[in-house]
Amino acid sequence: MTETIPQIMRQLGLRAKAASEELAFAPAEAKALALTAAADTVWARRADIITANEQDMEFGRNKGLSDAMLDRLLLNEDRIQDMCSSLRAVAAQDDPVGREIAQWDMPSGLNIRRVRTPLGVVGVIYESRPNVTADAGALCLKSGNAVILRGGSESFNSSTAIHACLVEGLKVAGLPEAAIQLVPTRDRAAVQEMLTMVDCIDVIVPRGGKGLVGLVQREARVPVFAHLEGIVHIYVDAAADVAKAVDVVVNAKTRRTGICGSAECLLIHRDIATGLGREIIEALLAKGVEVRADAVLQAIPGTVPASDSDWGNEYLDAIIAVKVVDDVDGAIAHIREFSSNHTDCILTEDDAVAGRFFTRLDSAILMRNASTQFADGGEFGMGAEIGIATGKMHARGPVGAEQLTSFKYLVVGQGSTRG
Repeated sequence: MTETIPQIMRQLGLRAKAASEELAFAPAEAKALALTAAADTVWARRADIITANEQDMEFGRNKGLSDAMLDRLLLNEDRIQDMCSSLRAVAAQDDPVGREIAQWDMPSGLNIRRVRTPLGVVGVIYESRPNVTADAGALCLKSGNAVILRGGSESFNSSTAIHACLVEGLKVAGLPEAAIQLVPTRDRAAVQEMLTMVDCIDVIVPRGGKGLVGLVQREARVPVFAHLEGIVHIYVDAAADVAKAVDVVVNAKTRRTGICGSAECLLIHRDIATGLGREIIEALLAKGVEVRADAVLQAIPGTVPASDSDWGNEYLDAIIAVKVVDDVDGAIAHIREFSSNHTDCILTEDDAVAGRFFTRLDSAILMRNASTQFADGGEFGMGAEIGIATGKMHARGPVGAEQLTSFKYLVVGQGSTRG
């Protein structure tokens, strides 16, 4: 008799739980070896992975995915090389498990240490980007967690091929193969099961569009690390450097339009609207970006009028909304109203203005004079990321290996008793 989805997920959960108990004390060297061997296997099997990805690309085109979403799905040799580099970068990092965070002695004679410990079992639910299979598997293993991966239906073949390489790495290192498991079905019922597996899964990380993340945040009974949208703003101040501003804004919007760090709204100081502001807009138009401008900027040829719905919109496409504000406080007010607390940026040479922007906004990532495309765990020195978290509890911003740990207290006495 064919197993039902609840039965399949229950077995995955039980195996992951058992594996997590072994991983909690697995030697750092074994985890690093597993990731290095996985990277070697990914590269050796790159032709097979590309063949699997071609099947997924055809599936995605038939499904009607946008060009930006197809770009997220695509794997080529360069992207596979990047995947291997990320695996090796995570392998080379210091192991967070058991790392001492703090230590102190009490008058009672107790010595207390706070040390990092794995979360246990992480469930990762993601769409389109098959490289998440490698990134999430690597970071969970590095942090001593078992992981259950549920990739999107459109990336099923690519994720399966990549997952097989990760399992090969586990075998080489003598670690439990159930440390990294992939849900073996496209059936959406598997996602619903994961959200309620409180006995087996310790945290869920959704990585994908607003529909997926919203579903997970609404219905999960398991704690969630996530961001709902990447409504990313750039404010160009009156004291912005002209060359920096043009280069940064164009890169922030056009390098890859379909990622969560792509700029979606440009705010321009009123004093430079017809000068530097116009120059930036013309540079965006030259790159094929649709610029949806407010009433002040609509006179610039090539722009289209913005509507109220353009503020607070995540396009994930070659579209940007542009608005004039009176000053940094106007920018802050707009961002507070429409930001998703993911990443927001200021372009200015004025330290006081930059300081005001940094202290009065509370997005997970705030930048100055840098492209928002840097909102990425790999660019933060984490090797990779499992996602970006915008909540206020525990993990925030790029979630790397260290953010996938909690802590425990180790208390040592000398026959100590309490009066």
